[in-house]
Amino acid sequence: MSDPQVTYDDVVAARELLADVALRTPLLHSHVLSEIIGGPVHLKCENLQRSGSFKIRGAYVRIAGLTGEERRRGVVAASAGNHAQGVALASGLVGTGATVYMPRGAPLPKVAATRSYGAEVLFAGDTVDVALERAREHANRTGAVFIHPFDHPDVVAGQGTIGLEIVDQLPEVGTIVMSLGGGGLAAGVALAVKSLRPGVRIVGVQAERAAAYPASLAAGHPVQVRPASTMADGIAVGRPGELPFELIHYLVDSVVTVTESQISQALVLCLERAKQVVEPAGVAGVAAILAHPQVFEPPVVAVLSGGNIDPLLLAKVLRHGLAAAGRYLTLRVPLSDRPGALAALLSRLAELGANVLDIVHERLGMHVGEVEVQLQLETKGPVHSEEVLGSLRVEGYKITVT
Repeated sequence: MSDPQVTYDDVVAARELLADVALRTPLLHSHVLSEIIGGPVHLKCENLQRSGSFKIRGAYVRIAGLTGEERRRGVVAASAGNHAQGVALASGLVGTGATVYMPRGAPLPKVAATRSYGAEVLFAGDTVDVALERAREHANRTGAVFIHPFDHPDVVAGQGTIGLEIVDQLPEVGTIVMSLGGGGLAAGVALAVKSLRPGVRIVGVQAERAAAYPASLAAGHPVQVRPASTMADGIAVGRPGELPFELIHYLVDSVVTVTESQISQALVLCLERAKQVVEPAGVAGVAAILAHPQVFEPPVVAVLSGGNIDPLLLAKVLRHGLAAAGRYLTLRVPLSDRPGALAALLSRLAELGANVLDIVHERLGMHVGEVEVQLQLETKGPVHSEEVLGSLRVEGYKITVT
């Protein structure tokens, strides 16, 4: 790269600035992921960071560098939640006012946390891209300093401090894998790590339904895509940042995508096996390990980039993940409308070892003499699920899996 806007020395300076602000988050060994890839896998727990994600690093470095006059004018930002909390917390620490634009569907806990740190929250549109436009308009109208979530040298340098910590904590690291949205995290980590260990592979992971980087890398420049709805709202960015894209283009070894089912299964695994609460966007690296174990050269570090998840969404995602893992079945079964038909089905399910979580008995819309039963079942895994379905079908039940 010629004349880079952010350098390794900037990342080192950011580390000094963050010494009393950001936590040095732990690196936890994951036995289950290590078994899957056949080598050591560690989790970099930025979900335990102040404000619940890595975003405080870049936000603080950016805001701490403002002049006195800029601080008096205040700052404005746009975010689905994590950058919002990082900006709000950093602004309070620095002593400047903050306004944050959030999409209308932003998770309520993230909205509440942003306000609790002292920021004014305003809602705009249904996507981060619309909120970004409104935040820029606010900056132009009021003179407030716009704090971009990923496309600024200070932000990239701040996020890069994670890379310095990983190399300190695991000097022999072979691969680092992390979520990829606008690119600030991956760009900063890649810059820091490649400066110290050029042979370390850096892998960025995007949600398949909101993946702007594959098309951009193919074109050689950032291109706009229209993100579809994804549970990983924190990385649903329609266009890569100019600065992060340049660094990622040169320094990141590969970009992969993961499905909604893979994300939800990874979230369940982190909760069950690592005892870590992680939001969907923050668990994309683990999802990639589960989906593509053969491409990761150990020792591997997966960055858990955030843990700010609405409990209601967590319940939905857990159910989605259990279903994807074959541990949760939702069925529709037509039955004869006669005494004992439902009892016979439930008895058979008990014999097969399936636990009934919920049941709905529906007559409306069915043929005379017939009812439909909707069942939610807990099973012991994909093999057991197939055994249950196979046995019932052999016995004449017409099952629809929903």
